[in-house]
Amino acid sequence: MSLCSVEEAILDLQAGKMIIVVDDERRENEGDLVMAAEKVTPEAVNFMITEAKGLLCMPMTTKKAFGVKYFSSSSEYTEGSLPTAFQIAVDYKIGTTTGISAPDRAATIQALIDPKCTANDLARPGHFFPLRYNPGGVLARAGHTEATVTSVKSETCILLASYVKSLRKTGHGQDA
Repeated sequence: MSLCSVEEAILDLQAGKMIIVVDDERRENEGDLVMAAEKVTPEAVNFMITEAKGLLCMPMTTKKAFGVKYFSSSSEYTEGSLPTAFQIAVDYKIGTTTGISAPDRAATIQALIDPKCTANDLARPGHFFPLRYNPGGVLARAGHTEATVTSVKSETCILLASYVKSLRKTGHGQDA
């Protein structure tokens, strides 16, 4: 693994590869495993949850996060020193079981990017967490959510990505 330019990372995302997005050492100082939502498969989800071991989330633009499909959480951001705009967790109801398996989570990701998906297709609360992106991008909030959405903004990639926090074998956050 090596560092690459933003342009190279975007090309990797468009090709269906996973990348690691790291933040500043003065912030969380950790990396998130990121993949374009349109490229996600059950195998990719399984890799993310078994190897990175963190919480699987999907940063979404404000328009998507507040669209008819999603309900906001009761507060704008979680509490804490580095708040995140978690939305109410969802599961796709069609053709899935409990929502927790890798195939069910991959189906939920695909449903969330499908313009034909409606609120009736999603169970709440579920096992998959949408995150609301700050429309000001990384200049307004230097978080993984904003970096991830900024990375996949292009005509060939849907403006959503899935990521999972990377954890050590001990369960603690993986330093960047």
